[in-house]
Amino acid sequence: EQLASRILSEQAEIGSDRIRKGLLENDEFTKLVSASTTLHNIPLFIDDTPALTVSALRTRARRLKRRHNLGLIVIDYLQLVSGSSTSRSDGRVQEVSEITRGLKTLAKELEVPVLALSQLSRTVEQRDPPRPQLADLRESGSIEQDADVVMFIYREEYYMERKKPSRRADEDDGKLVERLERWEGALQDIHQVAEVIVAKQRHGPIGNVPMHFNGAFTRFGNLSKDHPYRQRFHGED
Repeated sequence: EQLASRILSEQAEIGSDRIRKGLLENDEFTKLVSASTTLHNIPLFIDDTPALTVSALRTRARRLKRRHNLGLIVIDYLQLVSGSSTSRSDGRVQEVSEITRGLKTLAKELEVPVLALSQLSRTVEQRDPPRPQLADLRESGSIEQDADVVMFIYREEYYMERKKPSRRADEDDGKLVERLERWEGALQDIHQVAEVIVAKQRHGPIGNVPMHFNGAFTRFGNLSKDHPYRQRFHGED
């Protein structure tokens, strides 16, 4: 239900909080109805069965492929999938290894791409800047090995918002205001900006792609060519 609400919010371009609280104007309600109709006609199937195994996922995917010509499988997220009882007894790393191999086999069998989200380890937050790397994937060995493409989403704004300057010992108002102004300026330069980091691509190049991020609708899009972020981090004109 929560996922469906977020998808509806993105499609209608109405904040999910406003939808949830019923704070809609007449024109927004019309947009919501239109978006709901559009989504109803999209062959999108959400299965929120907890601790689903790869075997159970394979059964469901085969059925959807047969009945609806399934075109994409999204796992949100990998660490919520369960392995077999045997792999579970061998430890979490072995269990995740079995899961990633099973997903790769499923993708080949059905000729359907599998997009699997994964958690990151906490060590990423201890770096400066905290850009994620392949080693930050939890139980990373098999994920890195089996995936054809690994991409991370990095938003510097997320981390900088949590570094708002506070008054230092013996610091006067002028110095604090000066530091706050520098922080606010830097924050504005990266407002609604994200990077997609292509850390692995079996059949192509790796690198970083700057993106625009609209948090209200959890939507990513193209970043304008003249955005300061491009010059600051990528040296682009």
